[in-house]
Amino acid sequence: MTPADEIKQAAAKLRALATAAADNSGSSNWHTTRHFPDQPDSTFTTLWATGGRPLLGGGGRGRVPYVHAPVGDYAAAMDPTVGLALADLLELAAKHYDDGFLCCEHGADSCSEVVAPALAVARAINGQS
Repeated sequence: MTPADEIKQAAAKLRALATAAADNSGSSNWHTTRHFPDQPDSTFTTLWATGGRPLLGGGGRGRVPYVHAPVGDYAAAMDPTVGLALADLLELAAKHYDDGFLCCEHGADSCSEVVAPALAVARAINGQS
């Protein structure tokens, strides 16, 4: 398997997991609500799908909270290791943009094809459309 094949395989897996999680949760936009925002060390946060559906259910006395399988599978796939790697990719895309695409071996057109999706990812992370 070539490196390009590995990247394509990972992209296809991530796309399938994200689609299944969005379909299962009813929304592709998720957000959190911190229950005690005036207490920065508080860990009480609820994860919601836009439209009001909480993504974490159950729990309580003697019961472990749960998420539906497609949501959990997606969350597990997007663990901190993935987040750190994605941050590296975004920083590299920003460097290409800041450098005017000069560091790209294949010219500005191919670099802009990489930077545009990276900008879309950055805007989604930043809560922009």
